[in-house]
Amino acid sequence: MSDSLENKEIQEGKFFAVISYISFLCVVSLILKKDNKFVLYHAKQGLVLFVIEVACFILSVIPFLQVLIKTLGFAVFVFVSLYGIINAVKGNCRKIPFVSGIAEKVIL
Repeated sequence: MSDSLENKEIQEGKFFAVISYISFLCVVSLILKKDNKFVLYHAKQGLVLFVIEVACFILSVIPFLQVLIKTLGFAVFVFVSLYGIINAVKGNCRKIPFVSGIAEKVIL
């Protein structure tokens, strides 16, 4: 996807693409830079991650799953978010397995 995006669009959107992977800040990117395709790509993936993060938080109230979800979930979200941030900083539009499939179906 990065081949079809203009370099100017990528440079202008890097900051907002990066913050898209920081919890609820994906909403800020979606509101302020919705016309930038680079930001939109990363913000949609960030939105899917945020929704999954909220679902995991809700499920973590179940006593026997609490430790597993908090520990494993936190590690997975940190790793996946860092992967997204690194790709955004490099100006890449790389798909995150599972997340990108859902993100592509999101219509805003």
